[in-house]
Amino acid sequence: MPTLSDLGQLPKRLVLGRPVRSDRLGESLLPKRLALPIFASDPLSSVAYATQEILIVLTLAGTAFLFLAPWLAIAVVLLLATVVLSYRQVVRAYPSGGGDYEVAMKNHGQFAGLTVASALLVDYVLTVAVSVAAGTDNIISAFPALDEHRVAIAVGLVALLAAANLRGLRESGRTFAVPTYLFISGILVMVVTGLIRHFFGAGLDAESAGYSITPEPGYDQVAGLALVFFVLRAFASGCTALTGVEAIANGVPAFKPPKSRNAATTLALMGGIAATMFSGVTALALAADVKYAEHPCDLVGFTACETEPQRTVIAQIAAAVFGGPTSLGFFYIQAATALVLILAANTAFNGFPLLGSVLAQDRFLPRQLHTRGDKLVYSNGILLLAGFAALLIAAFGADVNRLIQMYIVGVFTSFSIGQWGMVRHWNRELRAEAGPRARARIRRSQAINAVGGSLTTVVLVIIVVTKFTHGAWLVLLVMPVLFMLMKAINRHYSHVAEQLVPDTDSRMLPSKVHAVVLVARVHKPTLRALAFARATRPDHLTALTVNVDDADTRALQQQWERYDIPVPLTVVESPYREITRPVVDFVKSIRRDSPRELVVVFVPQYVVGHWWENLLHNQSALRLRARLQFQPGVMITSVPWQLESSVGREDTGLRATGPAPGDLRRGLADEPEQTPYG
Repeated sequence: MPTLSDLGQLPKRLVLGRPVRSDRLGESLLPKRLALPIFASDPLSSVAYATQEILIVLTLAGTAFLFLAPWLAIAVVLLLATVVLSYRQVVRAYPSGGGDYEVAMKNHGQFAGLTVASALLVDYVLTVAVSVAAGTDNIISAFPALDEHRVAIAVGLVALLAAANLRGLRESGRTFAVPTYLFISGILVMVVTGLIRHFFGAGLDAESAGYSITPEPGYDQVAGLALVFFVLRAFASGCTALTGVEAIANGVPAFKPPKSRNAATTLALMGGIAATMFSGVTALALAADVKYAEHPCDLVGFTACETEPQRTVIAQIAAAVFGGPTSLGFFYIQAATALVLILAANTAFNGFPLLGSVLAQDRFLPRQLHTRGDKLVYSNGILLLAGFAALLIAAFGADVNRLIQMYIVGVFTSFSIGQWGMVRHWNRELRAEAGPRARARIRRSQAINAVGGSLTTVVLVIIVVTKFTHGAWLVLLVMPVLFMLMKAINRHYSHVAEQLVPDTDSRMLPSKVHAVVLVARVHKPTLRALAFARATRPDHLTALTVNVDDADTRALQQQWERYDIPVPLTVVESPYREITRPVVDFVKSIRRDSPRELVVVFVPQYVVGHWWENLLHNQSALRLRARLQFQPGVMITSVPWQLESSVGREDTGLRATGPAPGDLRRGLADEPEQTPYG
């Protein structure tokens, strides 16, 4: 018959499935066909909004500068190719999964390493928020009536993603592989079909092709340095196409052997596919004369701008290519795009927990982030990421245009520091290598990373300057806060480690052992505690009770004599009817009189079979344990007594009788127990 504990575990098992043994970790490693959709879904899906972001900026000045879009797209593709080539060097040199963080820490030192870590942690949260918000946008493009439920839809999708990832890496990989491949095939078919129609004169007009755009104030006469700044801002927006490239470098341990080679191959595949789709979508957007404005009512001709959301760029292209917003092709592209954008957040759900685990191992984040959950994934990191992303979505109303202004600052910070770290890495390799062929290979890799570092540093400056007043300032504020938090956590762990280093005193045996058994009444738990204490053969043994009621204390003394217990009963007075303070003072007095004497306090405890039984017993022993644990030279020993309700429940996973699989991992062994001391 199912127990209350079984029912309590039911929701968890429905979400996570059965726990996985630690020795099956190798079975969760990924082949390239699954690694591509898991780790590369973010850069692949960014084609759904990267072109749109370029157009948003260019149309601030009306339509006069739309001719720059293809040149900006070419610049983004060249940058993407450079970054992909650079990261292929990273995964070969640092296959342990630390990515840019490990590169920066080993080649630049702690300051640079924590700067990269704080940048990536912020950007992973933004990846989830932006991807899910963009996916929600595409759902609304197909079904405009859902616009008023935008935030609820986005937060619900984050929760579903977290649940899928909590089920385990390979399971989530299978979940995400199909939509990613459907999206890739759908976009490529759309690009080929659209280009054929365009070049053969079949006509390719977006629904917004007939609209004109009212320039924003101050942008109608852009020239000189203002024009340069304007173009650079558009380029910076298009660089969102590069987000997620670093996730493969962080996820190398999740690949099947040979890990580095498979990760490098996946990077190359991702770069080629992403560049092809981004170029094709940009070409179709210009061919179909798509108009997209930051404020829909700036589109002259869009009469329903106050009541209806404007369709995304990719939705307008799909409608133009496949025959309108009611065609099967349109709904296929919208469904695939929405799915892959939502699932693109999976890049962060894999990268954030892995990075958090590395940081926790290095003592810069809480150690709980280094612990694997029931499904051999870093569940604490997954839950933390989901929580922060949901808060961000709610705070910004799931608005892609507002969220994306904070995006990619962290990515290019890590890009830049990581690439210059690789240049230093190759310098060290050159000093240790004498063979001419190996030196030539190292110099080639160094040149790739130097070019990558130069380009990404320039782009980082452009992004910070052009996006600072549009939201990037918030990221630049949060990053130092995270940096200082990680430093503080590291100081704490280091200080604790220093305190725990063995010294001469800690290796010396205590001069004496003084056992103290807490007595509430004469019953089986008390007699067992006394027997156990005597079995340890202490130098002194004290049976201690607190006098809070004279009549009860006299009755206890009479029972003590009647049972002829061979240990004197010591009574401490408590005129204010306290229990905790007199016991603590008594223990302190022992330590004060003999500082090298070890005091062992034996606390009888009930073991119950039902949670509600804990509520029916006095909680004074909990306060005693809480106070005594702060006393130096004092040990607390629990002596359990199993009540009838606990019989036969040792396999039910109840906390009262023992931890369930994984409970010790989650720290349940540290929870206070109910005791009969009273």
